[in-house]
Amino acid sequence: MKQTTIEIWGGVECTCRRVGDAYSNQLTRNGHWERVEDLDQFAALGLRTLRYPILWEHVAPESLDRPDWRWADERLARLRELEITPIVGLVHHGSGPRYTSLDQPSFAPGLARYARMVAERYPWVMDYTPVNEPLTTARFSGLYGLWYPHGRDDRTFVRTLLNQLHATWQAMRAIREVNPGARLVQTEDLGQAHGTPALAQQVEFENHRRWLTFDILTGNLTPSHPLWSYLRTHGIEEAELQLFIDEPLPPDVLGINHYATSERYLDERLDLFPGAPALRGLYHPAYADFQALRVEGAPTAGPEALLRTVWERYGLPLAITEAHLGCTREEQMRWLYQLWQVANRLRDSGVDLRGFTVWSLLGAFDWDNLLTQDGASYEPGVFDVRGAEPRPTALHALVQGLAQQGDYDHPVLTAPGWWQRPIRFDWSAKAA
Repeated sequence: MKQTTIEIWGGVECTCRRVGDAYSNQLTRNGHWERVEDLDQFAALGLRTLRYPILWEHVAPESLDRPDWRWADERLARLRELEITPIVGLVHHGSGPRYTSLDQPSFAPGLARYARMVAERYPWVMDYTPVNEPLTTARFSGLYGLWYPHGRDDRTFVRTLLNQLHATWQAMRAIREVNPGARLVQTEDLGQAHGTPALAQQVEFENHRRWLTFDILTGNLTPSHPLWSYLRTHGIEEAELQLFIDEPLPPDVLGINHYATSERYLDERLDLFPGAPALRGLYHPAYADFQALRVEGAPTAGPEALLRTVWERYGLPLAITEAHLGCTREEQMRWLYQLWQVANRLRDSGVDLRGFTVWSLLGAFDWDNLLTQDGASYEPGVFDVRGAEPRPTALHALVQGLAQQGDYDHPVLTAPGWWQRPIRFDWSAKAA
């Protein structure tokens, strides 16, 4: 079997999101909060790197003056014993504890203070993701109104985004004052928008917007950037952007999270899509936004082209930091293995791709409703946690094979996935 140098990483879905006054914690939903022995199961798979949460909301929910390190101490100590390298996440689709929020000026200095506390307590930790997917979080929290603080306008969107990026900048500065060699693994979903000719401006805008996290951190959002005026018009001060130009924070690894839902198709012909909600965009008053894979006639780029574009744009090391599909066990295996093949082709062609992350090791709750309903659904991962103990699924042998032998062979992997067959279409972009 082919041996690969791309390391298999793992991840536990750990979102701690707020809707209104209520918090939802994936770690309590999946039981990992009570099961330190899960880490031994992950080690037995052959995983040696794990995206792992030491979240602000968990350690200091009431005050940074009263942190509770007991859970974090136990978990990080066990990871160290197992010789698993943690990529420590500090905020994961959250708005922080109740004494701050994504849209408040207290968010960035608060996270920086917390980050320093983590670095001082665990000086051996080298890899950090202070804020997971800042752009995605800003869209869901500041533009679509789904998560706290429930903004529905461009001004709240850009404020929540910049606050998260300033928090990342300040957090990494604080961490590196303790540990100068600490590395930033910055994650983001980098899908792509497609659409009808009538929506060309909206599509172009969204395809510029998808780069904002990395463009700002790397100091590439200058006055000549296509979205400079957009940010300034909606309340971002020039000095806030100049900080990143003068003192950029290029990630040590660009972490790309790719899902079947990542690529979107925009269409203003609402009569073709009965029942679809109408969105109002910056350049069009009403259009539908769909998963591109589900629309017959919609173009798609695919993960290989998207990842290559990231590499060509930034020239920084990459990793696939989330790879997961909520579907049947056969389709989950195909999705993961095909992305693994993509990663290998990119690496073989010269792309510096460091890791491939099997996300949702313990599955995920309620992501099909974007975490707006608790208890509505569950998607198994490498383990199914609906029983008394986590049960290995069909993905278990696949992941173990990739991690320990560098490949895996199974008859189900030779068939195309639903995303490659005509059964995938729910809608048609063709005129009636």
